[in-house]
Amino acid sequence: MSHTALKSALLASALLSTVAFAPVQAASTAPAEDTTVVLVHGAFADGSSWDKVIPLLQAKGLKVVAVQNPLTSLADDVAAAQRVIDAQTGRVILVGHSWGGTVITQAGTSDKVKALVYVAAFAPSEGEASGDLGKDYPTPPGIATLKADASGFLYLPEESVRLNFAQDLPATTTRLMAVTQGPIQAKAFADKTTVAAWKNKPNYYIVSAKDRMIAPELEQAFAKKLHAVTTVLQTSHVPMLSQPKQVAEVILAAAAQR
Repeated sequence: MSHTALKSALLASALLSTVAFAPVQAASTAPAEDTTVVLVHGAFADGSSWDKVIPLLQAKGLKVVAVQNPLTSLADDVAAAQRVIDAQTGRVILVGHSWGGTVITQAGTSDKVKALVYVAAFAPSEGEASGDLGKDYPTPPGIATLKADASGFLYLPEESVRLNFAQDLPATTTRLMAVTQGPIQAKAFADKTTVAAWKNKPNYYIVSAKDRMIAPELEQAFAKKLHAVTTVLQTSHVPMLSQPKQVAEVILAAAAQR
């Protein structure tokens, strides 16, 4: 290969590498009419974890509903999401954060669901439990700090919320997050999915490169498995709070699909 050809090949390779993980920009076309974004929160959180993203989506004319998961079992959380999906009259963009990724994987099979968006989320295949998905990776720092109450519900100590869950947010915010968190029943992480909705839907995945709750390398592996349009953000486990504009852009791109 000539020097000129080699240089061109290297340049092309570099450009492809950049494109593969460049942040998704807001779609140039408006979201399709009668579209609802259904937001599914993760463990140690509630529907308010989407507070910074919701106004950005509404400003673009989208209807938005945030599911309130009971966090008692996969079946219970899936039922909560499916009730919201069933109540919509048009197309649905289903978004899941963290544990919410497992929920949307199971709940997203409805014909109304036109795309799935995973935000630093689990993305199991059929027959997989969330608790088994990170076995081949080092235990994330935040997971090592989990505490359980007498009923088997897991929660994060305030210091771990600050250091591991949302280390890129102000301390005043993380203190509030710690006292309003939604503990999750530990047994839920052993519940196995029976379907994988992502196999038949367009998929988008946001990798949190500084995640201390799910290994970023595992998130990259999920994105690759899903053949997802992938965006990498230099954030903690909660990019929807630290970089809401970028998260909203990914959801808008999904909503613009016809």
